[in-house]
Amino acid sequence: MGGKRRRTIGQYGDIDYPTYTKRGVRLGQTLLVAGELGGYASQSVSLPAWDEAPFFDLAVIGLLVFVRRALLFGLVLPLTE
Repeated sequence: MGGKRRRTIGQYGDIDYPTYTKRGVRLGQTLLVAGELGGYASQSVSLPAWDEAPFFDLAVIGLLVFVRRALLFGLVLPLTE
């Protein structure tokens, strides 16, 4: 009505999906690379298995963050908006 345009807010608020997607993917990649590099470095040094486990956990968490952020903020939420 008149010349004013109303700013609409989507279902999930005003979320900047590309920024969240990029940051989440970078975080997941960083965790994955850190876990993998730590795992490779721990093989060159004699460590017990319980010292290698955190590197494996870090790599798995990084992979899950990477995939989940890319799918959730890059594909699912923008389509449901």
